[in-house]
Amino acid sequence: MRPSAVRIAAISLSLALVSISTTRLYGQAAPREPDFDRMLQQQAETDKTWRAASDGVMQMEKITYKSKAGDLDIPAFVFQPLKLRGAKTHPAIVWVHENIRGHLYEHYIPYIREATSKGYIVIAPEYRGSIGYGKAFYDAIDYGGTEVDDVVTAVDVLKAKYTAVDPSRIGIMGWSHGGMITLLSIFRNPSLFNSAVAMVPVTNLFQRLAWKGVERQHQAIDPQNRYGGLPVDQHEVYKDRSPLYGVDKLQIPLYVGVARNDEDVNIEEDMQLVDALRSRKPSLAETMVYDNPPGGHTFDRRVDPKTWQPENTREQRDSWNRVWTFLDWHLDPFHAELRTSTK
Repeated sequence: MRPSAVRIAAISLSLALVSISTTRLYGQAAPREPDFDRMLQQQAETDKTWRAASDGVMQMEKITYKSKAGDLDIPAFVFQPLKLRGAKTHPAIVWVHENIRGHLYEHYIPYIREATSKGYIVIAPEYRGSIGYGKAFYDAIDYGGTEVDDVVTAVDVLKAKYTAVDPSRIGIMGWSHGGMITLLSIFRNPSLFNSAVAMVPVTNLFQRLAWKGVERQHQAIDPQNRYGGLPVDQHEVYKDRSPLYGVDKLQIPLYVGVARNDEDVNIEEDMQLVDALRSRKPSLAETMVYDNPPGGHTFDRRVDPKTWQPENTREQRDSWNRVWTFLDWHLDPFHAELRTSTK
């Protein structure tokens, strides 16, 4: 007998989706049907918060665009400086949110504000599987597959719709699952971006499933069985969606930051990527391993939920200093006049 539907707690919607009561599937727990109406309401509140946080600080709009995969309209936030310099004078960042079932969380507010204050234009795609956009969008999840197409298409949108964007200065940045998407985006499209940042990224699905439970993880990342089965039967599918195996395709500068006390993406998984980059792409890749930062997996994104101010731990400050130094060097948001005059 199937259990009755449950209401999702409003405090932490994305986490609740992972832990709600379950039925049996693949011999493991399978989530009940989420409360999509509640998710839509929560997204409306998130949009409202972002508008308030943008007021007087940066330009913000919510758009949709057709994914290059051809089957879905992708919602996206776009943030721009209050004053734009002119055509092709600003670098841009494709900002990829964390979590399989996530969205552009409010804890990014101080960092996107900082990005626009520096002169960056930011587009944040709500790729397929994200919460807050209805059942069909939620069920379209394609972990490491067409969700990457959803994100990559944002580059075409920036070039076609936002004339202030310099098409030669577009970077990409993501966290956790968004870090995995970032890596797959640059490995599958080696020359599309100028530079990239991947923080605590999912790296190796073989390792991840083996350590955290094969059937349970398979159900979490592939509830529609788009992979066609488990790793034992679908080696190439899991390999294609594991960034570790794409390191040799790296052609642009990349920064990767990881934490030894990460209990989500364990250091044993992430160090495989760090070691591969250090040995095979030392001229392109920069890496940083934090020993024990407060918060572990979320150490660089922890903010006060009332004020949206960062915690400002030593490791958090260091991390963002390194990220902005890396991006500012490669995307050069401060010297539009020099760049345009020399073209």
